[in-house]
Amino acid sequence: MIYVLIFALGAILGSFYFCVGTRLPQKMSIVKGRSACDNCQEKLKWYHLIPLFSYIFLKGKCAYCHQKIGFDSFIVELSSALLFLAGYMYFGFTLTYGIFLVLVSVAIIIFVSDFKYMVILDSPLIIGSILIIILKYFEVGFKNTLMAIIFGFCLFFTMYLIKLFGDKLFKRESLGGGDIKLAFLIGLTLGYPAIGYELGLICIIFASFLALPYAIAELYLNKKNELPYGPFLIASLIIMLVFYDKFYNLLIFFR
Repeated sequence: MIYVLIFALGAILGSFYFCVGTRLPQKMSIVKGRSACDNCQEKLKWYHLIPLFSYIFLKGKCAYCHQKIGFDSFIVELSSALLFLAGYMYFGFTLTYGIFLVLVSVAIIIFVSDFKYMVILDSPLIIGSILIIILKYFEVGFKNTLMAIIFGFCLFFTMYLIKLFGDKLFKRESLGGGDIKLAFLIGLTLGYPAIGYELGLICIIFASFLALPYAIAELYLNKKNELPYGPFLIASLIIMLVFYDKFYNLLIFFR
């Protein structure tokens, strides 16, 4: 039963995160105005908006005009549900699971907004950072939480220097402001005395390797030179949180 409840919660929140990631970049309210079909503009009933099930029962079509509905919302809802469930199975009900859920929530919003509009919203980063600071305080205490915040700022300024160097090298904007702010969240999450900064740098490098196949495909198939980096940064962060012990031991081994 607990698995079902967590899966359902993940799907419901995934639907909400999709709404946040699509509406806020367009300066639309996430609390006012009912959802409507993008094609016929008919207002949708509550039973048209049940995460996962409505899409399946409607066979991926609008209930009114029968035009196809984008598959992306279904993918987001399913991914959110599976990640919520997988995190619980891996971490159990722990403070680390709470941090994992915060990162997954921020990640989903970033994936939607950055891939659709090349925008990383400030509000999820701010709320996510505040929640992680609170959870870290209860997990590792005040001193280590303060160190994590310092590591976050150090990684923020490092990312800013990388941007300045990249702008000068390529004669154009190399990194967006959202990517730089996301670096603070990375340092904050991975920040721990002695190796927090190094783990943050590894996370940024690892994100570049994750992004490389997508970048090559986009360059050759769609001739795109501007690519979203935020989704790969946050994906790298989640992977490093899940396998934190392995990355930690590997870093200690090579020190």
